[in-house]
Amino acid sequence: MSLHSNAAQLVTLASEGGEHGGNHESLSPLITGGGAFLVLLVLLWITTRFNRDR
Repeated sequence: MSLHSNAAQLVTLASEGGEHGGNHESLSPLITGGGAFLVLLVLLWITTRFNRDR
């Protein structure tokens, strides 16, 4: 197989799955982003609690 034929097959495969949009119905971007933000804030808080020597 050549690189060109592999690329053409991947483009065809990607265009067939375009009707779903790639997002799961139960995932909300706002909830996912907000949860990730809160987790990062908690990790930052934990890091600053252990770094009291500065």
